[in-house]
Amino acid sequence: MGEVAEIKRGKRLIKSQLEETGKYAVFQNSMIPLGYYHESNVQADTTFIISAGSAGEIGYSGVDFWAADDVYYFLTPRNLKSKFLYYFLLIQQVKITGQVRRASVPRLSRTAFEKMQIPIPSLAEQTRIVSILDQFDTLTTSISEGLPKEIELRKKQYEYYRDKLLTFV
Repeated sequence: MGEVAEIKRGKRLIKSQLEETGKYAVFQNSMIPLGYYHESNVQADTTFIISAGSAGEIGYSGVDFWAADDVYYFLTPRNLKSKFLYYFLLIQQVKITGQVRRASVPRLSRTAFEKMQIPIPSLAEQTRIVSILDQFDTLTTSISEGLPKEIELRKKQYEYYRDKLLTFV
């Protein structure tokens, strides 16, 4: 992994520099933004890993953001899509979180993932894989699509047939 993608570490911000609302989310030690900042240090379409606190959590951002010093992010070459790397790391998450040192503040060293071997299929194949996984993610998490929508439709169907069965003519 370290030979394929450039692994960078975020830059520290102190709490007084953070804003409650703003343009760029600041990720520090979890996938929930710590606050907001007026500039970004990581471009959109970037995969990252939290290295302290919720160490081992893997994220992907489709928008620019600020990576604080407990975040590693990946600059991918042209032959590797960042979102493909994201899905690959999700598959490896159990292995990665197994490398977290449990202490008062859990920590993850970059050696936990920099020596991982990642398959790199053609860009067309990466695009196909990402598209399928994105659709699956939408179907399982979207409120307007996917499982929640299907449950709502089945409930309406059930109510319709229940009413028909219980209406005697």
